[in-house]
Amino acid sequence: MSIAQFLDDACTRINDLGWVYYFSPETTAKGEALGLDTFTFYAVGRGGVLGDVEPAVVGAAFGYFKPSIVEFLWNEGKSKVAPRVAARAHMDAAHEYARATFADVVGLEAYCAAAEQVLAYAIANAAAYPLFAGYAAEPLAEDLPARALQLTTVLREYRGCAHLVAVVASGVDPKVAHFARRPEMWGMFGWADDDTPTVTEHDIEALARADELTDELVVAAYATLDEVGRSAILAGLDAMERAVQARAAH
Repeated sequence: MSIAQFLDDACTRINDLGWVYYFSPETTAKGEALGLDTFTFYAVGRGGVLGDVEPAVVGAAFGYFKPSIVEFLWNEGKSKVAPRVAARAHMDAAHEYARATFADVVGLEAYCAAAEQVLAYAIANAAAYPLFAGYAAEPLAEDLPARALQLTTVLREYRGCAHLVAVVASGVDPKVAHFARRPEMWGMFGWADDDTPTVTEHDIEALARADELTDELVVAAYATLDEVGRSAILAGLDAMERAVQARAAH
């Protein structure tokens, strides 16, 4: 498998798996214990690694949300819980989800070792990726299930930051990029029908360039893995995906 094929497979699945706990019962319960609803906990919990900053800073890091919804959720959340406290609670929810879901998953030790190898390179080259840097600065869980999901979430933020940089560098408004790629989630990100942008052929071509640039930005980190490491990443993702599917079936 070429590094390009590996990136396409692994990063797509890391993106999907890295946020699997966001709206889980564990996360909802953790937020409610802090007096926060699901979406407010998401905003102040995910953005809380940045510290007690202004809403515009969080909006810039998130990239694709309507600024007014970020401002509302952030201010509402931090009026009840300090952002750094919320961030740690949000990651604690990820740990609880992982312990409940991946306890019997085999191969997580090799997965974590490979993911930490990628992460070490990424941390050393984290310029322009503040949200990733905030996530990466959090201490890793000791137990394998929680550690595996945390690493997956951090690597998701790594590529997410790289992609946002690539989108902007390619000349596409993140708002346009979001609508072009995820129109079904337009409202979920705070946008209304009258906010809908026009997506041009130039935008589509630029987004394709942004995808290529994203791979160029993260390839060096993943290229630190040999074939054994790549296989460990893919096998770990396979096993965790099966566990998530089994959980959903019950």
